Amino acid sequence: MRYGLKLSQLAPLDEFRAVWRVADDAGFDHCWNMDHFATIGDDAAGDIFDAWTMLAAMAESTTRVRIGCMVTGNTYRHPGVLAKIATTVDHLSGGRLEFGLGAAWAENEHTMLGLQFGTVGERLDRLEEACQLIRSLWTQPRTTFEGRHYQLHDAVAEPKPVQRPHPPVWIGGSGRKRTLRIAAQYADAWNATGVSAAEFADLSGVLDQHCADVGRDPATIRRTVQLRLPAAADDLLSQVEEYARAGVDDIVLVTHPGTAEADASRAAELLPRLREIGPG
Repeated sequence: MRYGLKLSQLAPLDEFRAVWRVADDAGFDHCWNMDHFATIGDDAAGDIFDAWTMLAAMAESTTRVRIGCMVTGNTYRHPGVLAKIATTVDHLSGGRLEFGLGAAWAENEHTMLGLQFGTVGERLDRLEEACQLIRSLWTQPRTTFEGRHYQLHDAVAEPKPVQRPHPPVWIGGSGRKRTLRIAAQYADAWNATGVSAAEFADLSGVLDQHCADVGRDPATIRRTVQLRLPAAADDLLSQVEEYARAGVDDIVLVTHPGTAEADASRAAELLPRLREIGPG
């Protein structure tokens, strides 16, 4: 199993840097932020920084840990522009980018910025088109794409990412019909948030069925979950064991703003014991 750290919002830059440093020095496999323009919770006016600008800083502040955004909201940026941004971060990090992408859900952010929101089905259609055209921009000399939502005309995207054929794609979400099918078709990893181990196992089975439907080996998709760090070490170990039995391959440990550096250090102390827990 692989383990990562995440700090998302309501924290000063020094606290972010501290978490990145712990992730890099302590041997975590990956380190994450999140992609929103307003904070999540009771106070939408809290402090939050731009995700991809922060990833560029994370790339320059670390040397070995893999980095990513859990997950990028596809509707916030044109996917052709996002492909260029992600390639830049992959180069800045020396090929350490994990590319997280989701359909987006925060309607209030779209309203305040005048971004098109649409229905759930429309956002999932846009996500599927984005997966296709981003992959093409990363791998083909030129891309022409005629979708319902996006059109590219003989588009050039140079340089290509450091990682070949492209950075690993993480699809985030738990929609049984569309999101998991999109993950079956395009993802190298699937991420779920806010689900129990039993729910995760059920959703993972749905993903397996979608893989069968599209002719994909389900073993080629890593199964990942985000888990907020509990206060007690024993609670963390027991939760990780439960998710491991449910088939989780990667766990992203979410630190809390205000105590994030201490949370990260506590997780680092437990990392050797976490490494002893195997999947399945």
